[in-house]
Amino acid sequence: MKSLGMIVVLGFILLFSNVVFAAPKQSACIDCHKKVTPGVVQQHLEGKMGKKGIDCSACHGSAHHAMDDAKLATMPTPATCAGCHKKQADQFSAGKHNLAWIASSSMPMMGHQPKAVAGEGYKGCSSCHRIGAKSDAEKAQIRYGHAQCDSCHTRHSFKKSEAQDPRACQTCHMGFDHPQWEMWSTSKHGTIWQIEGKDSKRAPACQTCHMSNGDHNVITSWGFLALRLPEDDKDWLNDRVTILQALGVLDDKGNPTARIDLVKAGKVARLTKEEFQKERDKMTAICAKCHGASYAKKQLDEGDLVVKDMDKVMAEAIRVVQGLYKDGVLKKPADWAFAPDLLQFYEAKSSIEQDLYVMFLEYRMRTFEGAFHMNPDYMHWYGWAPMKETLQKIKDEAAKLRAEKTTAAAH
Repeated sequence: MKSLGMIVVLGFILLFSNVVFAAPKQSACIDCHKKVTPGVVQQHLEGKMGKKGIDCSACHGSAHHAMDDAKLATMPTPATCAGCHKKQADQFSAGKHNLAWIASSSMPMMGHQPKAVAGEGYKGCSSCHRIGAKSDAEKAQIRYGHAQCDSCHTRHSFKKSEAQDPRACQTCHMGFDHPQWEMWSTSKHGTIWQIEGKDSKRAPACQTCHMSNGDHNVITSWGFLALRLPEDDKDWLNDRVTILQALGVLDDKGNPTARIDLVKAGKVARLTKEEFQKERDKMTAICAKCHGASYAKKQLDEGDLVVKDMDKVMAEAIRVVQGLYKDGVLKKPADWAFAPDLLQFYEAKSSIEQDLYVMFLEYRMRTFEGAFHMNPDYMHWYGWAPMKETLQKIKDEAAKLRAEKTTAAAH
């Protein structure tokens, strides 16, 4: 009887083992794609979803069966992911990354770029901004690039551990206008993380501050361009109005233009005190987990003062160029609604405006981002110093242009 009991127990163990550890049944998709895209199959099977037996059809549908009907395979979107990950998908939908395509495609400069640079080829801005939601019309024109979740949880393994690693952020958050990766990785925070590794309890990664508790919203208090309204400080507000005029968001009288709707849609600026303070309080609480609350508040407040000082320099440069247009030294291009127009970026039609756009998009960005990412060299020598240098170049160039116009008029 004792041996019979052991046999029964062993039978249950074997049965349980078969249920729990049985390999997922491979579908016809996998059998075929082992020959066509073996790397994709390997990634899927090694990933968590593959190990749980989730079939390709769960994301790509079941209409595609052969080589000649590949276009029938559905391209996933965040709505596809929401079937299993609703909380994260809802957070993402309400957040900044979901608006990245709007922020990019609405830029006037984009209309001048070749399709390979700005479109489906994903060779330029669109490669990162594809993380944002697209309209149905855009989806019909662009087959690939709608599964925004795979910007961080890259296909086809979709690892959570990958998206939790700060290095997952570096492809997009680096370089000319927003070198957050370089700023963070060479700051004391980033240095400690690299020394101690991913299990460090002392060093915050990108996700620690911008995705606290796994929140996929990633909105910040100052927004991408460090612009907010209203502003209690009248001088600072006056400087910000000048900047917003150069962005075409306000007209020459300070009234909102149609571009204000793009600012709202892309959430690139905070437009109420409550909206700003909500995000600021959230960040202060995150910093206070390691630092004292008063110290955290002081550091963030001093970052605000950096924004104030750089806005003063930026506004002065803009007013110099505005004066050239007002006095007829520069003429507004026929197809421009505003001039100067910082959102034309490198499509600017004069050297002085090329300097102005670089001052805004590179040096100004590095000044305030360096301050908030606790990187003194980026804030000062890569940001503040070249802002001051470029202001002087713009003044000198404006004087030359005026002198040339006076000489030409005399003859």
